Amino acid sequence: MKQIPVVILMLILCLGSSAKKVTFSTAGYYQIEESGRTVKSFNPGWKFKKGDVQLPVTLNYNDSDWEVVNLPHGIEKLPEEASGCINYQGVVWYRKQFEGSRLQKGKKHFLHFEAIMGKSEIYVNGKLLKEQFGGYLPAIVDITNAVNYEGKNIIAIKADNSNDPVVPPGKKQEVLDFTYFGGIYRDCWLISHNKVHITDANYENIVAGGGVVVSSSNVSGKKADVNVKYHVRNEESSLFKGTMVLTLRDKDSGKVVAEVAKSIKLSKESAKEGEVVIAVDNPKLWTPEAPELYDLFIAVKDKKGHVVDGYRKQIGIRYIELKGKDGLWLNGKKYDQKLVGANRHQDFATVGHALSNSLHWRDAKKLRDAGMTIIRNAHYPQDPAFMDACDQLGLFVIVNTPGWQWWSKEPIFEKRVYSDIRNMIRRDRNHASVFLWEPILNETWYPDYFAINVRDIVTEEFVEGERFSVCDGHIKSAKFFPVLFLHPRYLEDNFEKFGTKKNILTREWGDNVDSWSSHNSNSRVHLSWGEQPMLIQAEHYAKPHYADRFTCFDYIERMPDFYLGGCLWHSFDHQRGYHPDPFYGGIMNAFRYPKTSYHMFTAQRNPQVNSNLFDSGPMVHIAHEMTPFSNENVTVYSNCDSVTLKVFANGKQYSYKRNFDNNGIKYPIITFPEAWDFFAYKALSRGRKYNEAYMEAKGYINGELVATHKVQPSIRPVKIKLWVDDEGLDMCADGSDLVVVHAMVTDENGVVKRLNNQIITFELEGAGELVFPDGNDDNSVKLEYGVASVLVRSGVNPGKIKVIARPKYQGIHTPKESSVEIETQYAGNAMVFDADILKRKKARRQFSVRNNKKVDAAALKDELKKIEKQQNAFGEKEK
Repeated sequence: MKQIPVVILMLILCLGSSAKKVTFSTAGYYQIEESGRTVKSFNPGWKFKKGDVQLPVTLNYNDSDWEVVNLPHGIEKLPEEASGCINYQGVVWYRKQFEGSRLQKGKKHFLHFEAIMGKSEIYVNGKLLKEQFGGYLPAIVDITNAVNYEGKNIIAIKADNSNDPVVPPGKKQEVLDFTYFGGIYRDCWLISHNKVHITDANYENIVAGGGVVVSSSNVSGKKADVNVKYHVRNEESSLFKGTMVLTLRDKDSGKVVAEVAKSIKLSKESAKEGEVVIAVDNPKLWTPEAPELYDLFIAVKDKKGHVVDGYRKQIGIRYIELKGKDGLWLNGKKYDQKLVGANRHQDFATVGHALSNSLHWRDAKKLRDAGMTIIRNAHYPQDPAFMDACDQLGLFVIVNTPGWQWWSKEPIFEKRVYSDIRNMIRRDRNHASVFLWEPILNETWYPDYFAINVRDIVTEEFVEGERFSVCDGHIKSAKFFPVLFLHPRYLEDNFEKFGTKKNILTREWGDNVDSWSSHNSNSRVHLSWGEQPMLIQAEHYAKPHYADRFTCFDYIERMPDFYLGGCLWHSFDHQRGYHPDPFYGGIMNAFRYPKTSYHMFTAQRNPQVNSNLFDSGPMVHIAHEMTPFSNENVTVYSNCDSVTLKVFANGKQYSYKRNFDNNGIKYPIITFPEAWDFFAYKALSRGRKYNEAYMEAKGYINGELVATHKVQPSIRPVKIKLWVDDEGLDMCADGSDLVVVHAMVTDENGVVKRLNNQIITFELEGAGELVFPDGNDDNSVKLEYGVASVLVRSGVNPGKIKVIARPKYQGIHTPKESSVEIETQYAGNAMVFDADILKRKKARRQFSVRNNKKVDAAALKDELKKIEKQQNAFGEKEK
């Protein structure tokens, strides 16, 4: 008897008893049971080959020497510092086998790739079914008629992240401020449903239609209308009569809020749109402070009442109005806070763009914890999991079309840009978090007609609801847009031009380079550079001595209502193509370990907002390590009315009161002059009075103690402390989930020894693997500012992962090893893979071969000079 490879199907929620209840959408919705529709993860168990080969698209092709990988996959494991075009650019291939008997005949079957970088070709059983041009939006393939339902099938994907001037963004990576890390770097789903089904908006390609469109109108605290437009297709050979049922449920309680049914009649092989209005009394409205969500259950029922197709969508009821000089209005009320946030690139340390859904969610969580309320998706549509997280956590989003300093006169480039804009809107239009559409190409000189066309595309794609688009403000095309990107100082001499009719945002603030060639800046600080540089970065973002001539928190808060806020450049350290150095200006590093400026940002959040979804409320933080090299002036960040600082148990107490008349930054940096005296500490230490050596800050609001923070000097290093940075999410056993584990050498009290150059060696046991480090024989990482970070990936079988950390060189007095256990849970979606293939998956032990592409040095130098000129034109100008 012929042995059939084992195909594993798992369908248990990836939630443990202590986990946050976070779920991620699949192709824009959430699967529900007995709906006639299934969504299975196609991520595990692919064969991978770097480099081009002669059409490895047939079942009998010998791929026995190919590497076994799981998606999301980023071609190669990168070093922590991966800028300057060291990454591979070129053709790669993926192959995956599956049994056709696992698919039900008579149903429709689709592969939904959330993104494949660059240009791609998708083959099923040797037949080319789709070519895709662009690396940030879904590639969807109907495989129904290409499948062999009686035997084995082969999916083959060719992906090419090479430079291509007619594939947006179009800019060559060697002159690009980000990177084209390659591969099938987002999820792949196998979707099966009946021939009568709700369509997919990105697959149907219908203006303002396809799938489901949700908007809100007549919104107030007493009532709101939820407008739902749907598109249903009948691919049966007979008439279909049935009912569309839409049920709105409270997200927390599951209680039915409203339900509407409408009859459907579809002739054979036809499609039809329908519309309903769901009236909601006393709605819970979505705001950044309280991002209330509902579950919209959508079901197509036949005449007998059986569900033939359906799913759940996560929606928020909210309505945005932009009123020029009167500013932003949300849900019929003036929103009196500036929107302050950051830009976000999608790359992460060592894995490039291939983040797990949980890493995307944690990024959003960390930014919301810091008090941010708006994110600009620089410079392309980002992962659906990140958009889901922004809905859940209360982050407004500016959604960008792929583009950066590039315009091609080739008509196909322009056509593809228009296609990207339509598809990003169709993918993201139902997200409560979407604030603005950015259809223009970032920092690019393009013709006026293009600006008019893209503005009109945004308008065309919405039948009703908000359709605000944004453009750079100091170019001719600005007159066509309701919202403009400008720096505040530009507005001082142009108030009448912009301040009465337009609304203004700053798309990128905070960077402060000496030139756009060298890129030295007091905003760009690597974690390893230590305490003083990070304090300078934080002051630069808050209120430096030159605050009257540079965009910072202080300048933003002083602006009138027509100015809505701005996005820091940049949230996290990230990699770049056109410069040898990564961008170090993040408030967290590439592993998302916080720098000092992160705590300054948290101090700017409203202390009156309290949420169980993200860190909130009053805070106080002492930004001082109490080392021999620490500044005598002690810096404290707080959003409290008053703060006291006690230095040593029997030492002096200092106090601060907030000036409520301040018209700038709401919570200025607090400095207590000459509060730290190393010799005073030395006297305590020599007397072995370690317990008396500390600083304690207390924050008060209306006279009530609401926040405290205590710091101590680190004494003799004796142990290693491990921190699993999971933000409360359980790790999923889906073969793809990632989590960072930070190792820190500490004293006996658990205080991190920042001034320490230990090299830590890591070991992993159990149901996972080390992604980083695995490029050296001993899995070692050197401490940076007291921290060594590793990246752990789950396997496909639930179980325990044990991470062990020890000094590389061990002796009598070196810190003792430590370990931590991570328990992985069953995956949230069924997974389809060949278990025998996956057994051959081996951890990679070396960094991949680097980019050997040759370039014309003189021509490249000229192009870099053009970039300098263009960034000067679009960037902030000195007074």
